[in-house]
Amino acid sequence: MDERWLLARRKDNLQTRATMIQAIRQFFISRDYLEVETPIRVPTQAPEAHIDPLTSEGWFLHTSPELCMKRLLAAGYSRIFQFARCFRAGERGNLHINEFTLLEWYHTGIDYKEMMEECEDLLIHLAELLCYGKIIHYQGKDIALERPWERISVRDAFERYSPLTMEEALEQERFDEIMVSHIEPRLGFDTPTFLYDYPASLAALARLKKEDPTVAERFEIYMGGLELANAFSELTDVDEQRARFDREQEHRKKMGKLPYPEPDKFLAALPHMPEASGIALGVDRLAMIFTDSSTIDDVVTFTPEML
Repeated sequence: MDERWLLARRKDNLQTRATMIQAIRQFFISRDYLEVETPIRVPTQAPEAHIDPLTSEGWFLHTSPELCMKRLLAAGYSRIFQFARCFRAGERGNLHINEFTLLEWYHTGIDYKEMMEECEDLLIHLAELLCYGKIIHYQGKDIALERPWERISVRDAFERYSPLTMEEALEQERFDEIMVSHIEPRLGFDTPTFLYDYPASLAALARLKKEDPTVAERFEIYMGGLELANAFSELTDVDEQRARFDREQEHRKKMGKLPYPEPDKFLAALPHMPEASGIALGVDRLAMIFTDSSTIDDVVTFTPEML
């Protein structure tokens, strides 16, 4: 297929994407957020068993700007956001690409439930500026943006949609399989859906819920069956965070993967970080929603195969 035709065909989508990014900046600047830029090439990152970075002369191209942005929170920054080019090895498909854009933002003094409200504000703002009004048409479905949006716990989602309970899925190591095949395809169609309170074993960098420590204060946003964002009430307990990192390093070793160098500077800063909530939102996938695209290829300029 002629490359020039492919690039020309994407022009309208890329225009929508550019307008969307400008509107996001306007939203955060109006709320007294500071836009920051952190390094793409880093000596280490948060260990995650199932996410692998690309290497660069012995360092890594980051999979997320999370650790550097949290060090800024520890230094006294209260509201920050960033558009970050991120890299993950082995990710390619209709919804995945190995170089992608994350919108990541952090707000001190709020928890994950207040972050849900801020997400609603942002997406409603974008829909209005992009002339969608209160309904987005995506892949033959109408998604209403009027509040209230659906909020469902992970445990309840398993009870509603899965052949197994959440606990059974974890015990049988089938959690991700059930999520992908039974739960995610049913989320975010009538309204956007917040899937919240993930099991403690999947807390990542989220704090556990005080009233129920079996779950973490973590949520994901779904629209039209697409996962758009992952958010936490941030963990600030350095001993707990170090223990979680150690467990992930052990998982990596068991899977035959190399462990990462310890993120010592992040761990040293963590005790100084205030209570906060943070979120990473996939810009490419959000552009898919606003352009009614079924594949990520249609909302980026060049795919890896074109280079």
